[in-house]
Amino acid sequence: MSSRRMTTIAGSLVTASFSTVMILSFTASADEGPASGKGGKAVDTAPAGVELTTTLPGTISVDNSSQKTDITATVKNDGSKDSGKIRLLVVGFDGLTVKNVQGCSPIDKKDLPEGSNSGFACPVDNLAAGKSKSYAVDATFDLGKTGKICLPVQTGDGKKTFWQQGPVPFGTTNPSPNAPATPLLLGTDNTPVAPGGDELPKTGVGRDLLPLGAAGASLMAAGAAGLWWSQRRPRPTC
Repeated sequence: MSSRRMTTIAGSLVTASFSTVMILSFTASADEGPASGKGGKAVDTAPAGVELTTTLPGTISVDNSSQKTDITATVKNDGSKDSGKIRLLVVGFDGLTVKNVQGCSPIDKKDLPEGSNSGFACPVDNLAAGKSKSYAVDATFDLGKTGKICLPVQTGDGKKTFWQQGPVPFGTTNPSPNAPATPLLLGTDNTPVAPGGDELPKTGVGRDLLPLGAAGASLMAAGAAGLWWSQRRPRPTC
């Protein structure tokens, strides 16, 4: 075999190997895309000079086998003065269940907002002007359902809510049951995988036994929930 032919073959193999590495690296990447404050709104008036907001990743990826996903929740102070003692809550609805938030404590079930399934409270002693703080959120997403997340920013005692993002959905209009993972976009209602041979594995006991009316009522309760705490005690109604 001529040296020129050997060189050509070797070059082709190197190119193919490099392409494979590039593809694998891209597929395995957990890039969450640009952060977004979509679905956010001011609630109670913040102290003068304090401007609190939150962001979520524009894109997340859900493992089709384990249903696991990672989300970064960020709280920011875009004002000119320190925030004082505040806290960030991370609350999941319907198909999105918050399993853990690094450095935060789980919210007791009796104190969760109506329609939610999980939540964590993250104390922020003080957020300086122009600074932000991010939290790593471990969650699962049942792709057979819709799923929402809510991020309220409150006083340390929970009596006032300065900002609330959500409940905002993650979802896709093009389910990928045969792929290793499904990308979901912030602000998109999830289209569950259609019944049939390509349907993703189901979770939960008797999920198919839930009447359509009850399922619709649950979704309406989650979507229609509005302002935050009751007057009786600090309890979220995100």
